[in-house]
Amino acid sequence: MSLSNGAVEVDAVYLYADLADSTGLARDFTRTTAAKVIRAYLDAVCRVIRARGGEIRSFDGDRVMAVFMGLTKNTDAAKCALQINYAVKKIVRPKAEANLSSLTTQGFVIKHCVGVDSGKALIVRGGVRGSNDLVSIGRAPNVAAKLSDVRNGGYRTYITEDVYNGMLDSARTSSDGRPMWEGPFTREVGGEKITVYKSTWTWSL
Repeated sequence: MSLSNGAVEVDAVYLYADLADSTGLARDFTRTTAAKVIRAYLDAVCRVIRARGGEIRSFDGDRVMAVFMGLTKNTDAAKCALQINYAVKKIVRPKAEANLSSLTTQGFVIKHCVGVDSGKALIVRGGVRGSNDLVSIGRAPNVAAKLSDVRNGGYRTYITEDVYNGMLDSARTSSDGRPMWEGPFTREVGGEKITVYKSTWTWSL
């Protein structure tokens, strides 16, 4: 929906994928090694997002933000998050450790987190003429970004209750009927208490 001020209102699912401890990566390794790890991570994440029908909207260092729309947006985004976990664990990490021996020597383990939320947001163009970009404003992009910052044990994927309730059953349970998500539980995000589900599962590519 286009508004009078030039903004566009969308009902979408926002996904943020964030590489963990990039500060330590940059501090403890050569710039070449850090760049190779970040590039491999971003490349894998972007490939998975596009394969699942998401639209990549922005990059912030080692973080990617994508938007999913359409009737199956919640399911697509949730599956995408689990596939990103698969790609990092099964592809990015093994290849990086095989080609960059310093990672193993210094005990650096490539980890990440993905946050997903669903809701309405305003998309506006911010900046000045010749140097501007589209900016998403709303609860969903903000919450998804905050959830991607969570560092809690082996959990690599966090989705809100809105995403979970909007998913098809195929994204909630495995092929043998086991639940892939733990929850619901309450978590404070940006000063607001929200209901969240979390997962350690992967989804093969």
